[in-house]
Amino acid sequence: MSAPTPTGPALDGPGLQRPAFGRPSPALLERAVRGYARFLADPDPDADRGDHGQADDAAGLR
Repeated sequence: MSAPTPTGPALDGPGLQRPAFGRPSPALLERAVRGYARFLADPDPDADRGDHGQADDAAGLR
């Protein structure tokens, strides 16, 4: 059994996908910009980096 042959051209439209499918939302773009800005920012010299003293020199450990 075969499907019936369409009598006219196919309908134009988005089909099952939303019109904005594949485009990131503005909220997602803003979050990415904030993360990239944090990555590029100068580190705070007084911030605790969590290295647990591994960066200390040998003389400082005695």
